[in-house]
Amino acid sequence: LITDTKKVTVKNHPKGEVTQGGYSTAVTVREEFVVKVPEGIPLAKAGPLLCAGITMYSPLLHFGAKKGGKDFKTAIVGFGGLGHMAVKIARAMGNEVTVISRGTKKQAAAQAAGAHAYVNSKEEKEMQAAAGKFDLVLNCIGVNHEIRPYL
Repeated sequence: LITDTKKVTVKNHPKGEVTQGGYSTAVTVREEFVVKVPEGIPLAKAGPLLCAGITMYSPLLHFGAKKGGKDFKTAIVGFGGLGHMAVKIARAMGNEVTVISRGTKKQAAAQAAGAHAYVNSKEEKEMQAAAGKFDLVLNCIGVNHEIRPYL
């Protein structure tokens, strides 16, 4: 049940508290906001596409990554859950994709996900070599940090 304040009332939450949808077992929405998960795709695999997928697809589309294709150079800053999804989507759009992350621990995973290149942000020379080379820098780091080194 969606109330007039857009809050979702939970049916099976132990305390019956309003949780904004986090523990909902049912919700009523307009059909244009609903997508059907095709048969054979486990919900556990579809969920990240619906959440992290649209979170990354939207700015990539908005800032021209889809139109740019292979000539569009996208830097993905941070290679956690959102960064991983951003690499896959930017690569599917045909972009030249570079992951920028601290250290080299995630380099192999970034390249396996589709990144063409990897920059270790702890290495000043690597950061300087990459400066000014990207059409889009998509920040996927989920904590407060200084963004100027990535611009």
